[in-house]
Amino acid sequence: MNEAEKEYPVHSSATFTKGLVIGALLGAAAALLCAPKPGRELRSDLSEKLSVATDKTKDLATAAYDKGSDLAKTAVSKTTDLAKTVSDGASSIVSSLKEASSDVTEDVKKEAKEVSEKTEDTVKDLKNEAMKTADETKREFGSSSSSL
Repeated sequence: MNEAEKEYPVHSSATFTKGLVIGALLGAAAALLCAPKPGRELRSDLSEKLSVATDKTKDLATAAYDKGSDLAKTAVSKTTDLAKTVSDGASSIVSSLKEASSDVTEDVKKEAKEVSEKTEDTVKDLKNEAMKTADETKREFGSSSSSL
């Protein structure tokens, strides 16, 4: 960026357009003032041109307002639709998660019950084995002490 661009930056196309319109109006006024016409004719022409410019400006302002209102309504409508879609999606996800968590809970309960039953069976088997071993040990020690 050179010094002139830093000193006089162009802000937007709207600023340029405003400058163009103002320059055109000033140029037209200067041309009318420099034209070789009598004062009354010149004032009449200026008044007429000013009223035409005023009418066109009002028309453009009305059109811009209408388009802005339409855009605002469209934006509100689309935003509302988007919010509803997001809300529905979130509700769907939450319900899916609830279903999945209940399924997982049921699976965990079943697995815990199975593990508990297997543990009980294993404990019973170990208890029986321990009793058999104890009985065998008693028999061995009982028979070896009587033979001594």
